[in-house]
Amino acid sequence: MKICVVSDSHDRAPMLAAAVLAAKTAGAELVVHCGDLIGAMTLRPLLELGLPVHLVHGNNVGDPVALWNLCKASAGLITYHGGDIDLRLAGRKLFATHHPHYARGLACTGDYDIVCCGHSHAASVQQQATVAGGMTWLVNPGSVGGLGAPATWLLADLASFEFEIQQLN
Repeated sequence: MKICVVSDSHDRAPMLAAAVLAAKTAGAELVVHCGDLIGAMTLRPLLELGLPVHLVHGNNVGDPVALWNLCKASAGLITYHGGDIDLRLAGRKLFATHHPHYARGLACTGDYDIVCCGHSHAASVQQQATVAGGMTWLVNPGSVGGLGAPATWLLADLASFEFEIQQLN
């Protein structure tokens, strides 16, 4: 299973939609948004693309009531998880949050195969040593909104643990 991981869209709906469309074209079946969406209307173009979206709020929450109403109106296509996401996808355990320090701490537990975060606007893929002596993938897709850095997102293949940082043109 391939997934699209995005973060820090900061109200840039066209850029978010372009990343999700590119991910869908590349075979992604689901979107994880690691926060700082800001306005709920930023998600509206994703409804037409039809991929399930799971998101957290980040440190720029925006209007949670509008976000909740959009999720309700999406008939299950968009799910707002609050501060963090704990998912089981294709036999993999995935955790997502906005803050890198929180993500790093959760990756160290070894309870997850992949931990996703945002906030720094800097894309990265690394393996984090766990307390049990194993490794967990710690990934940050950067800012799909292109704030302070190129606009990036991440295509993750859960079967092979291949992660591709993609840049919007």
